[in-house]
Amino acid sequence: MNRRSIGWCLVGALLFGLATTGLPAKADELWKETAAQRNARMEWWRDARFGMFIHWGLYAIPAGEWDGKPIGGIGEWIMDRANVPVEDYEPLAKKFNPTKFDAAQWVRIAKDAGMKYMVITSKHHDGFCLFNTDATDWDVVDASPYGKDLLIQLSKECRKQGLKFCTYYSIMDWHHPAQY
Repeated sequence: MNRRSIGWCLVGALLFGLATTGLPAKADELWKETAAQRNARMEWWRDARFGMFIHWGLYAIPAGEWDGKPIGGIGEWIMDRANVPVEDYEPLAKKFNPTKFDAAQWVRIAKDAGMKYMVITSKHHDGFCLFNTDATDWDVVDASPYGKDLLIQLSKECRKQGLKFCTYYSIMDWHHPAQY
């Protein structure tokens, strides 16, 4: 059985499990919400009107180039677009060391520009997490020399400076063997 077949079997098992055990309460509530409830929940976002969406991760290191060749498209898709095997992509984590990262400066720049919220990719499609997690060691704390949770720093600074903090989490995960 090839990896793709195994992946589809795992997806099927997951869907069966969700169908038979039910969704967590919060997710179930969102599925049942009315248009009026959704509008009320999203009111803050419509009022905010202007915010920052940050794509940041290992894909910033190759910066659109792999094996000396420019890769078309958007940088965060380089692993997919250049067909980079996981074992060739993983060493990027050892190079990810944003020692000049300054959460206070990032938030201040957003606030000075009039932004009301900040969204960051907590985990993009490459599967690398910018936060500490027990679910995998493929994260900034365990796999990189930086060794600190970037999201904790940003969320604390957003709270301190009065900016709403949000995260984007990709379910797609090219690092996980079941993905392909």
